[in-house]
Amino acid sequence: MRTDYSTVTEIPGSKITGEQLTRIYQRYFFAAQFCQGKDVLEVACGAGIGLGYLAKFAKRVVAGDIDKNILRYAQEHYQGRDNIELQLLDAHQLPFENGSFDVVLLYEAIYYLAQPKKFVEEAHRVLREDGTLITCTVNKDWSDFNTSPFSTKYFSASELFLLLNRRFSKVEIYGAFPTSANSIKDKIISSIKRTAVTLHLMPKTMKGKEFLKRIFFGQLLRLPAEIKEKMTEYSFPLPISPTSPNPCYKILFAVARPH
Repeated sequence: MRTDYSTVTEIPGSKITGEQLTRIYQRYFFAAQFCQGKDVLEVACGAGIGLGYLAKFAKRVVAGDIDKNILRYAQEHYQGRDNIELQLLDAHQLPFENGSFDVVLLYEAIYYLAQPKKFVEEAHRVLREDGTLITCTVNKDWSDFNTSPFSTKYFSASELFLLLNRRFSKVEIYGAFPTSANSIKDKIISSIKRTAVTLHLMPKTMKGKEFLKRIFFGQLLRLPAEIKEKMTEYSFPLPISPTSPNPCYKILFAVARPH
């Protein structure tokens, strides 16, 4: 029986904070610079919120997810888009021939994989010789970090580097969204969240978290089915060292190349 990821996935229409929207936009804005005129694969694409944006730059976008109910959102929204292809797939066993893509993306999903090493092998296999693997994940060294109920393993900057470096000779790690709490409100929210995490009181579903977000952040935004250019500000990920713990960023990006 497959896991139902719908309760922990960002679905169109769900209510999110401004920072959540900025994080989503950042993922695809960052990827776009690598996708110009390329064949792109997004693994674990969920509801496909960034596919339309990528398709404006890429030659072809192929995407898939293991959860057919979540994937249906993307299939319905992008129906008729000539350069967007969607299919059910497993990150551990990609249904593509060797050297099929120039870019492979895996966003906010590596911690759900039972065998992340197997995915890295598969990504390397389906990439062309000059291809690029891009992944992003929450940073396990962030003090306010909270695990998802279906997660298997989270990575620090150094762990993510080592995972990718086994198969890719060039790996760059970036940090995004600084963890520093500037205002008194930020510090109070951070303290409450840490306490809730320690006492295992954090809601396990997106719906449950919406309630807390409304309390702490006020009015929330509705997540669109497709992100658009300049819909929010872009926060630049910054290069960081992969050799030591780094609790200064909430999100980690990795860019890996075979050569």
